[in-house]
Amino acid sequence: MGTSNRYTLLKALAAVLMAAFLLLCTDSSARERKRSKETLPQKPDTTKVASVVYTDEFLDTVKITKKILINDYTTIGVQYGVGMNAMSFNPPKKQGSLITPVNFGVTVTNYGKMFGFLPYFGLQAGFFYGQDGYLFKQNKEGDFPYDVDGAIKCIYDVVEGDLLTLFHADVWRIRLMANLGIYGGYRMKIQRWGDEMDQQYATSFHDYERRMDYGAKFGAGIGVIFDPIEVVFKADYKWGWSSLYRPDYVSEYYYRFAYPSDFLFSVGVHFQLSKRTGKTKPQLRREARQIVYNPEPAQQ
Repeated sequence: MGTSNRYTLLKALAAVLMAAFLLLCTDSSARERKRSKETLPQKPDTTKVASVVYTDEFLDTVKITKKILINDYTTIGVQYGVGMNAMSFNPPKKQGSLITPVNFGVTVTNYGKMFGFLPYFGLQAGFFYGQDGYLFKQNKEGDFPYDVDGAIKCIYDVVEGDLLTLFHADVWRIRLMANLGIYGGYRMKIQRWGDEMDQQYATSFHDYERRMDYGAKFGAGIGVIFDPIEVVFKADYKWGWSSLYRPDYVSEYYYRFAYPSDFLFSVGVHFQLSKRTGKTKPQLRREARQIVYNPEPAQQ
């Protein structure tokens, strides 16, 4: 074989080896890219996620950061109280404290936010059956120097309703609160005691006596919260604006007045009609559905 033929054969063999090497390198690179693609984390395909329906049980397992929020919510409650009653007389008359253990009521309270973000306010409406009245003091000789038409003691049975504005601050499970508002009532029954009085009016009203009652009410209290039950201890003061009788019934020149001036100490049990704090289960499920079905795109 000549030198020329050998050179040609070597060139062909070199070309074949070069082609085989390039083919091997190309195949190796393709396999490496495939392995890298399989090991790298894949971006979720939201088009597929959107077609999946998740159950409420699954959505309840999605972790969502909870914040302690006081919601707008309503309570209904019952309360019992004991009154310490007196009258603001003009001309003044010395009195003792008349204790009346009959005071029952039902209240509906709505707690809300002022300007949408200040959870310190509320409104309360109540309906009550209770008592008020007066009791005069004896002097050292055992006599009663003061009376009203011969009566030294008087108790009225009263029904009344009130509408109060509430201010409160919640610290953990303790609530500090104050209230201010108005009330209106009606004196249903009367019972009087006294040796000098006309006994036919022991349980009936004179024509000059006023049976309507109204005025202002304000007070303060403390509540202990055991969701969904709240126990509230309160002290209220009732300042009447309607005198017990017509001012001129004795004399058209010298007017007489007698305005209720009562304290009421009460305890109430209130039941929450919706969640007081945090998000409700439907709210959490809506947020979970938003996270699952519409995930936020990952930041680059």
